[in-house]
Amino acid sequence: MPTISVADVSLRDVEADVLILPLLAGAGDAPSYVPGAPEFSEVVKGLDPSSGRGDVHRIPSFDLTGAGSLLLVGLGEEDLAKISAENLRLAFGAATRALAGIESAAVALPEGSPDQLAAALEGAALGAYAFTGHKTAAGTPSAKGALASLTALSGEESATSAAERATVLSEIVDLTRDLVNTPPNLLYPEEFARRAQEVAADLPLTVTVLDEEQLAEGGYGGIVGVGQGSTRPPRLVRVEYSPENASSSVALVGKGITFDTGGISLKPAPGMDDMTSDMTGAATVLAATVGAARLGLDVKVITFLALAENMPGGGAQRPGDVVTMRNGKTVEVLNTDAEGRMVMADALVDAVSEGPDLVMDVATLTGAAMVALGKRTAAVMGTEQARDLVLEAADVSGEPFWPLPFPAELRADLNGRVADLRNIGDRPGGALSAGIFLQEFVGDAEWAHLDIAGPGFASAPLGYMSKGATGMSVRTVLQVLEERAARSGK
Repeated sequence: MPTISVADVSLRDVEADVLILPLLAGAGDAPSYVPGAPEFSEVVKGLDPSSGRGDVHRIPSFDLTGAGSLLLVGLGEEDLAKISAENLRLAFGAATRALAGIESAAVALPEGSPDQLAAALEGAALGAYAFTGHKTAAGTPSAKGALASLTALSGEESATSAAERATVLSEIVDLTRDLVNTPPNLLYPEEFARRAQEVAADLPLTVTVLDEEQLAEGGYGGIVGVGQGSTRPPRLVRVEYSPENASSSVALVGKGITFDTGGISLKPAPGMDDMTSDMTGAATVLAATVGAARLGLDVKVITFLALAENMPGGGAQRPGDVVTMRNGKTVEVLNTDAEGRMVMADALVDAVSEGPDLVMDVATLTGAAMVALGKRTAAVMGTEQARDLVLEAADVSGEPFWPLPFPAELRADLNGRVADLRNIGDRPGGALSAGIFLQEFVGDAEWAHLDIAGPGFASAPLGYMSKGATGMSVRTVLQVLEERAARSGK
């Protein structure tokens, strides 16, 4: 992530390798222009650049500024006042994503409000990401590191707090991206647990790790069963943030399948490499907990990372096996590729036992969610109040979520033949029946289930989101925690 700062200087006096400026569409036959900067608009007029959202144009500075060059980024509108915060994030994120290998850049939004500048800076910070730790060809474009430093040009006092918040948000989103992008031979349950301890070391966080023996003794049949086919055993990680002034508590649960072959119910080979991302939920809730600690939020957060590697080894569980879950319920494992709900169910039992005011789980749970909502929109299910909290937070964060129901008739499909439950229902409504399965393990708790199977990992970049891990949902979960903290302070 870039180092972010604020400078109260004019466009002419800025010192950076690149100055990023907004580009608005001209009305009628009028050319695109830079709002609030007529001298730059005169240059733009002769170039006639496109101004669609996220269109970027790198041009010389023409001695108009101390920056080495200009990067014009289209906002897709004629009126700056009508542009949403999320569209500003996406546009300025596309700008910094195009500046891989550049040392420094400045962001300016002439005539923009303080809130709009904050959104632009946030997007620019999120876009300045590259995962290059395993690249060796330093001279190739794909090996270029992300933008190193970012300066917001503003004389407003609010810009400093905007820069601080952008720093935290980019830090935790990049933490998620780094974990998800790490190859599965390098990130497995034990290593994930170690990294959780590492990121918590300098923060007011307490980390507890249960190994495979403790999990077996504790009756975590779902986690143990999923992980028993791998030579790298499962873990359950508990991370607690407990500030003195907290009067509200939230429990978070994240699916942490560090690689998913499908187990005995083996997945097809094409696309299986993307299953390195099946631990995105665990990375997300860990990052949100780190964010709560970094921001000093007055809300207690108890987070559970359910970590396992789903492999078809000689000890793997078989379709037809029956396992006993953490709460004593028995489950017929009819499909070993429906493993996420098994590890999540065990962790949800522990989360609910903490007596929190709200429980949220995040998981790349079902391909069915993508069939319903596409690759960019996440699903949210659960109790009405908790679901609405997530949707409100998502609206503030600019992350697309859509509510899905729990039709009563789908519950009967989960009745087991020889056990209490089966781990799959019928194919229609697969995302819904997966949520209904989890519902069996949360009792009467206020609970939201976030299925991010589509948007958590991208096949193509968009705005501030690069190809691969996107970090989508981290900001929404953090926003929920911030709102709970704000209510605690009243």
